[in-house]
Amino acid sequence: MTNAQLSAIASPVPGLIVYCTNCNANGEMLIYNRTSWVNMVGDVVAYVTFNFNGLTYQEVTSGTGETWLDRNLGATQVATSSTDADSYGDLYQWGRNTDGHEKRDSDTSDGPVVAGNEGANFIKISSDWLNLQDDTRWAATKTANDPCPSGFRVPTETELEAERNNVGTGFWGTDSEQNNAAGAFASVLKLPLAGYRVVRNGVLNYVGSGGRYWSSTVSATNARRLFFSSTIANMHANYRALGFSVRCIKD
Repeated sequence: MTNAQLSAIASPVPGLIVYCTNCNANGEMLIYNRTSWVNMVGDVVAYVTFNFNGLTYQEVTSGTGETWLDRNLGATQVATSSTDADSYGDLYQWGRNTDGHEKRDSDTSDGPVVAGNEGANFIKISSDWLNLQDDTRWAATKTANDPCPSGFRVPTETELEAERNNVGTGFWGTDSEQNNAAGAFASVLKLPLAGYRVVRNGVLNYVGSGGRYWSSTVSATNARRLFFSSTIANMHANYRALGFSVRCIKD
């Protein structure tokens, strides 16, 4: 059966075995293990396909046991390399929903603004795009402002850090030298170097050389984010007005 037919099985019976003709380039023999579709060599990968905002996504399950979207929010495909432009996706200001501002070429306007008056523009302002700080817009549980599909949310700092540090399937892999962009792409999440938008003018920066991914975790007036380049990967705090990538985790 095809990936779409597999995804249409609402309640698979544990032990059900299927051959998916297009789950990867050569097809895949899968068995359902009560919670996930697992290929016959033991790798846990949930082949579930769905549409969201006009794009098609799949679920992937990492070595930590967490289920993620297979690509960045707004991306048209899974990354084929760290610099695959079609896999970069959109760039969100922290705490904002999908409203148009996240597009890489969206118009800009000056801030800060009152919540509800942000419109569809990328808001230019150092630190926070909101005039009154609101730490609840994104959280460890799904919120009204969370841009991820139903059943998914923006990950916490702890969840992103667990992926980076998961030996064998995380950024570290089996070699500590892979704690960088190469490791991020080699991981199950295949995170690309999507760059970011600058707070003061909304221009794109470090596209193809740096990856910055929001977490839902706040840090004083800032928020925590994952960063990686060709040499390093780490978590740090940054201004909430910056435009970063979002990779959604299953709630």
